[in-house]
Amino acid sequence: MDFRLTDDQRALRQGIRELLRGRFGREALRAAVDRADGKSGPDGKGATGGTEGAGGTEAAGGRPAEGVRVLDRELWRELGAAGFFALRLPEVEGGVGLGLPEAVLAFEEAGRVLLPGPLIATHLAAAAVPGAAAGDVVVTSADGGLVEWLDEADVVRGDATGAEPLVPVDPLTPLHRLPRADGRPAGGGAPGRAGTPDHLLVSLLTAAEQLGSAARTCESAVQHARTREQFGQPIGAFQAVQHLCAGMLARVEVARAAVYAASVTADPVDVAAARLLADEAAVRGARDCLQVHGGMGFTWESDVHLHLKRAWTRTRRAGGATESEESLADDLVTAEA
Repeated sequence: MDFRLTDDQRALRQGIRELLRGRFGREALRAAVDRADGKSGPDGKGATGGTEGAGGTEAAGGRPAEGVRVLDRELWRELGAAGFFALRLPEVEGGVGLGLPEAVLAFEEAGRVLLPGPLIATHLAAAAVPGAAAGDVVVTSADGGLVEWLDEADVVRGDATGAEPLVPVDPLTPLHRLPRADGRPAGGGAPGRAGTPDHLLVSLLTAAEQLGSAARTCESAVQHARTREQFGQPIGAFQAVQHLCAGMLARVEVARAAVYAASVTADPVDVAAARLLADEAAVRGARDCLQVHGGMGFTWESDVHLHLKRAWTRTRRAGGATESEESLADDLVTAEA
């Protein structure tokens, strides 16, 4: 079996990259961060007085002003017109008619540029929610303990009653926490429960986003190591920096192989392995990229911290590492039985 990308897949990836480069380049990213500035201040911290939680802190005055929209609806509709949300929808239903491997390529590109919004929830709702496929409707999902983009969503799949706003770690991922009942987060009965197809797709497409972010931070670290000079030579000449960059690249390529393979098999165990590897590549890659950049990487003007914060936030989706590890452990136990 040939796992190399086809010409059509490479053309799709290039087309999405060019679309996002033109509509959501660095200036657009920073403008989006500025619009979300009410949630996260220039020091990158949430509002004071909040209580720490998963993926953020309880809101204490750090939310945007009333009526302020962080999500770019025009860009959302352009994504819909380009077929981003309808990639896997059959052509007879107005979709593009492609498969899961192509969706993974698209979400990998979205992860590279830190494209904000409930992309996965809207993509999965393309066949069920009118207007979602065209980008006219923004859909989010109450899956587990956190809900992303609740205030700006037009449709919420699942029960988000009583959700409390948080000040998120990532300024471009507004979060609400669902109330807990009997020790379990509300919303667990929403589409996307563990083991369901939607749940697996959330995990796999999240892994694709993590892969894109990991690849971008690796490229950023290498570029900086080539151009930044200390002691009369590029810092990339020093073995310690070389090891950091080499480790980043190795994690990216291993994660890429796992994510692409899982998109072909759609096997729950393959998805779990891909998710673990992609989460590690994104989080550790962003941390190592910060290390390569030195003090510059910790400044608000740098984009490296945005990749790290988004990677942290994504690790909370669809059960996160714990559920993936349990899936792999169950498979090992079953295989030995």
